[in-house]
Amino acid sequence: MAEASAGVGSSGPVAKPYYAQGSLSAAFYDLITAADERLRGDVDIYAGLAPGGGQVLELGAGSARVAAELAARGLSVTGVEIAPAMLAQAQARRAALPPEVAARIELRRGDMTSLNLQRTFDLIVCPFFTLAHVPAGAAWRNTFAVAGRHLATGGLASFHLPKMEIMRLPGPPSDLPVMDEPLEGGRRLRLYVRERSFRADLGRLEQVIEYVVVDASGAPVQRSPERLTYWMSDPTPFAEAAGLKLDRPPIELGGVGHVWVFAKS
Repeated sequence: MAEASAGVGSSGPVAKPYYAQGSLSAAFYDLITAADERLRGDVDIYAGLAPGGGQVLELGAGSARVAAELAARGLSVTGVEIAPAMLAQAQARRAALPPEVAARIELRRGDMTSLNLQRTFDLIVCPFFTLAHVPAGAAWRNTFAVAGRHLATGGLASFHLPKMEIMRLPGPPSDLPVMDEPLEGGRRLRLYVRERSFRADLGRLEQVIEYVVVDASGAPVQRSPERLTYWMSDPTPFAEAAGLKLDRPPIELGGVGHVWVFAKS
C-alpha cells in the first residue's frame, strides 16, 4: 500500500496521509477491506494468474490480506510495503498464521518505484489501487520498470486500477456516512467524504475521508480526517516501455476498477 501525500482541508484540521502512523485508515484497514464488497474475488483473480506453487511478488502488501490468502493456496509470496503502520499489521497477521502458511510469506519494507530484489517471480500483483496512489508519470514508469525487472520470462504482472469514469463522479453528501460498521463495545466506525475534487487534465482525484468512531450513544470519541489521492492513466504505454505487453482485456472488479494483466515474453 502506497502512502498518500499530506494535505489541508479547505475547512477543517490538517488531513493526515492515508495509512500514516497513527491514522485510522491503517488501524481499521482490515475492517474496511473486509466490508468492501467491491474487493470480492480479487484474490481469486490473482491466484488464477499464478502457476501452482509459484513465486509471487506483491507490491503494496498492506496488512498482508492478499499475501496470506495466496500463501494459504500454496504460493510463496514476497510482500513489499512502504508504510510502517501497514507493515506492522502485515507482520502481526503473518505471525498468527499456521506455521506452514507463514513460512511461505516474506515481508519487507520497500518502495515499489525503486525496488531491486535481484531475483524474478512468476507473478507480480499490485492490488487495491496501490499504483493509483502515486502520480501517473515518473512513479508509474519506475514501478513498471520494477515489475519488468522482477518478472520471469513468461510471467504475468497484474495491477488493480480505478475506472476513470468512477473518479469523475461527484462525491456523496459530506454529512452522510459512506460506511458505517460496528465495533466492539457498541461503538461504530463511520466514514465521510468531506472533500472531493477531480482534475481531468491530470487524471487526479483528491478526497478527504474522515474516519469517526462514535460511542453507543452516537457521540464521536475519535476523529481522523485523511487525504486520499488517486491518479489514473492508461497503463499500457508504461508497461510496454518496461517490456511488458497487455495479456488480456482488463478484468472488471467490483464495478469501480479493473485488474490489468501484462505479460513478459
